[in-house]
Amino acid sequence: MKVVFLEDVEGVALGGEIKEVKNGFARNYLIPQQLAAPATHNNLQKITKLSRKAETERIQKLDDMKQLSEAIDGTEILIEMRAGSNDRLYGSVTGTMVADALNDITGQSIERRLVQLDNPIRELGSFDVPIRLHADVNATIKVTVTSGDAVELEDDLEDPGQEQIAPEAESDNLSTDVIASGEDAVEESGTAETVISEPESSVEEPDKEQ
Repeated sequence: MKVVFLEDVEGVALGGEIKEVKNGFARNYLIPQQLAAPATHNNLQKITKLSRKAETERIQKLDDMKQLSEAIDGTEILIEMRAGSNDRLYGSVTGTMVADALNDITGQSIERRLVQLDNPIRELGSFDVPIRLHADVNATIKVTVTSGDAVELEDDLEDPGQEQIAPEAESDNLSTDVIASGEDAVEESGTAETVISEPESSVEEPDKEQ
């Protein structure tokens, strides 16, 4: 399918150019994203206007990317991961994670595809990661991967979670418990009856008449 490009599509064409592309690429991506339009007579009449517009946008985008490059170049981001004793990670740091962390720090919207991380990071340490913002604009950031286990351990030491009971307090509580147990035993058994055995009374039999 022959299309007119409305905007620059990196690696494909510049805005205002007319190119033959695959039908699926045009119908499923270029046209829905409004990056290109079918090369109809009306659209061909707009080529000059489209070219000028694309050129203006191209210059503005290049300027924006240069400013962003200056802002993020040399930035260090910290990513905490769980790791084993050999510094190998339980999992890996991906380009998406790097892009998300960079966006949080800079407040910019940097797509994952711009992060030139050929392979995921699978160990602790610091790594230089290139960011390709534009065909002519690049930046380099430092990604430092630290162990989250060390942080968790420090938190556990600082905050044991439960207060220790002093020995004296434990002793007092024990005495109280014993007394309470005795009282409970009395309550369960009911009122204690006291039985007093009285001495047998000696009754003298009357003397029988002689």
